[in-house]
Amino acid sequence: MNSAFTEKSREEQLKEIIKRVHAGEQVSDLKQEFRYLLEHLSAEEIASMEQALVNEGFPVESIQELCEIHVDVFEESLRRNIEASQEQSHPIEVFKKENRELETRLKQIKEIQKQVKKNSSDAVYQTLSELADDLRDFEKHYIRKENQLFPRLEQVGFTGPTTVMWGKHDEIRGTMKDFIKSVHQQASEKELKSLFSTMKKKMEKMIFMEEKILYPTSMKKLSESDWNSIRREEQEIGLAWIASSKNEEISPDSLPSAAQQVYNASEEDMMDKPILIPLNEGFLSQQQLDMMLRALPFDLTFVDEHDQVRYYTASDDRVFPRTPSIIGRDVKNCHPPKSVHIVEKIVDSFKKKERDSAEFWINLQGKKVHIRYYPIFDNAGTYRGTIEVSQDITEIQSLEGENRLLDWE
Repeated sequence: MNSAFTEKSREEQLKEIIKRVHAGEQVSDLKQEFRYLLEHLSAEEIASMEQALVNEGFPVESIQELCEIHVDVFEESLRRNIEASQEQSHPIEVFKKENRELETRLKQIKEIQKQVKKNSSDAVYQTLSELADDLRDFEKHYIRKENQLFPRLEQVGFTGPTTVMWGKHDEIRGTMKDFIKSVHQQASEKELKSLFSTMKKKMEKMIFMEEKILYPTSMKKLSESDWNSIRREEQEIGLAWIASSKNEEISPDSLPSAAQQVYNASEEDMMDKPILIPLNEGFLSQQQLDMMLRALPFDLTFVDEHDQVRYYTASDDRVFPRTPSIIGRDVKNCHPPKSVHIVEKIVDSFKKKERDSAEFWINLQGKKVHIRYYPIFDNAGTYRGTIEVSQDITEIQSLEGENRLLDWE
């Protein structure tokens, strides 16, 4: 590498490569032109370049659109990077183990899929269906990245690459959904092969981006305390296909500062000397309020007037996963990139008092889920935040006739 290149000039040249890719230039030509730069490239430099592009206002959607081509540009240099080994229970190693399990399952599906052309019996499709359905478990891998790893990276100013990656997660989810649906419908061998090829390619590219860019950069940016917290939170969402690592006892130091004071107060203290919280009608202790909110038959999430998440009900059967990492997170970073503008539009309409609610309903893993948003105002009429209410209404929709109080047994 020419010693005349400064760190700034290296970043500028990397940005130039990506901008020229987006302008339609051939990857092979750019590799040749910038071969000296690409020979000594680190994962952190690539991540910093992507962050710089986002900071400059380069459309995230455009980066997502050609993300896999970006990987092709940098692939050779990234493959030369030597990674330091990690303890087996480290969250990065857990993520990697899940990737190895995914690769194994993709190979199995590919082998079974070959049989469809020779023997399209119900038995072959049944085996393929079971393998395809098993892929759904890998969703936990992406959810943990989005809800545990990404928030901590955002806290150290690393937001651009994670936003791009979340968009790629959604692309993979879409291709996986299409493939599984086609398998269950016993689509033709040609259609299955095409859908599987698309899904497999995107998954493999994601594995490469994770292990060659995201994880090495994360290791440099996050502290040991961050990794300990991520490890302790793994069971909030669960692992994909592998046994969980031993979780240490939770330390107050790993919790968000706002939660430490509550954590330090033991259950006995709160029972013996309850601090009563004056409410509009009545008084409740902190313990009573917490138990009552957890017992509600729906999920609550509260976002304050600064658009930061301040609270969620941590019940065992939440509709959407939440972990302590979300506390203090900007709400726009809690949603897939493709829906962020809708979230911002809803909150903005609440702040301007143009709307007093917003509701949606979706089909999620065989359930009908009702999602509602309500603005919160204080007595002076000042906007103080938004509540999200998520509820599984599958059984409610099936109610018929009456079931009166006196009928209860």
